[in-house]
Amino acid sequence: MANKLIKGDIVVANEWTVLRLAEGESPETVKLPFGNVLVPLAVWQARQWDLVRRHWDQGHLLGVWLGPKDDPAQLAADLAHFSVVGVHFPLAGDGRGYSIATLLRTRYGYTGELRAIGAVGRDYLHFLRRVGFDAFEVNDAESAIASLEDFSDVYQVAADGRLPGFRRSATTALAA
Repeated sequence: MANKLIKGDIVVANEWTVLRLAEGESPETVKLPFGNVLVPLAVWQARQWDLVRRHWDQGHLLGVWLGPKDDPAQLAADLAHFSVVGVHFPLAGDGRGYSIATLLRTRYGYTGELRAIGAVGRDYLHFLRRVGFDAFEVNDAESAIASLEDFSDVYQVAADGRLPGFRRSATTALAA
């Protein structure tokens, strides 16, 4: 668990534990850590009622994370249960997480916190935010936050809804 993360446009304390299965551990029997926890999709699928009951009885917030091979469609009907959905990047250049985030935001309508976890480098934060991420677990969050503003304009439409300059110009010209 990173001590701090970027959430929105500020650095905040990270109050979540990311549960990862060790070799030989099974989703059905893995011990759940105390507090707010992001569980892998396999744990959610195997123990969803235990996790929901834990939330109701103990007040721990519930989150799930998807790996690059996970299909977000398997989670679509359950998205309302989660305070946070994480997307794991095993390698900094792995683009599958971008597609997962886009699907969660645009196709499945997820409006809660969408967190990038794993090998998340500051060079990618701007682009991660464009596809819908609003929280980032990064090393040295205090210095990485500046990279969210590396680019002042965009060149294509994405999940963040920002219009590219050429579309803004065309819209202004039509309105005049």
